[in-house]
Amino acid sequence: MDNLDRGDYSKFYVPSALQDAPKCKQDMEEKKTAPSARRKHSFEKLIAFLVNELTEDDYQVQGPVLKPLQSLFNKMFIRRGQTAVSVIGDMTRATLLVKNEKDLRVIVKRVEEAFPSIHGKEFQGPSEVGVVTFLHQVFKMKKIPESDIIPYRFKANSSQKKKMDKGEALLYNLNFFDGIPEYHRVGTTEMFVAFELQIGLEAEVNGLRVDHLAYEEGRILNAQPLLKAYKEAHKNLKEVD
Repeated sequence: MDNLDRGDYSKFYVPSALQDAPKCKQDMEEKKTAPSARRKHSFEKLIAFLVNELTEDDYQVQGPVLKPLQSLFNKMFIRRGQTAVSVIGDMTRATLLVKNEKDLRVIVKRVEEAFPSIHGKEFQGPSEVGVVTFLHQVFKMKKIPESDIIPYRFKANSSQKKKMDKGEALLYNLNFFDGIPEYHRVGTTEMFVAFELQIGLEAEVNGLRVDHLAYEEGRILNAQPLLKAYKEAHKNLKEVD
């Protein structure tokens, strides 16, 4: 769902339910996880900027991949009882695994020096400042050189809370818009789409990896008791058969 119909008359994607629905349905049926060539290129440009002082042996890149449908549903409708989302910051995500902490600090310093206004600060989305102010704010933000990539938030991953105060975080999230923020609407839920590059020490990231699908499924079912009852009944019927 990352390579939708942009039409012949516009450089930028304009949502069109009739044009996009068949493409989204096909992607879901094929369980597609790879983003469009354009999105991959954007991640490559961002990573090239960040690892400018490193060699290829100093890091590894995983992804980018699209956000799983179950994870998207959890974020839009389940987490914290939400019924609307302002900005989905990780519709497509990649991970930059750095081999040693010294090189990780080099990358962190590069982001902090190039984009000092986004480090550790809470981003004011459209739900806080309104859509018009939000879009003006994004328009004025600094871009990665020779690209349309607009970083808007850089902070330590939530798993690093105990290490943040000491300045020893080993995993960071860098969120960005790829050109004009894309707007989507599902029913009454409105959202702008952004993307995420996780940057971390390889050993730290590997130690934190867990099966999020099972976690998210449990969260969804706990918030939707009727769905949970249906799923359990369906499972019991299968066992009887």
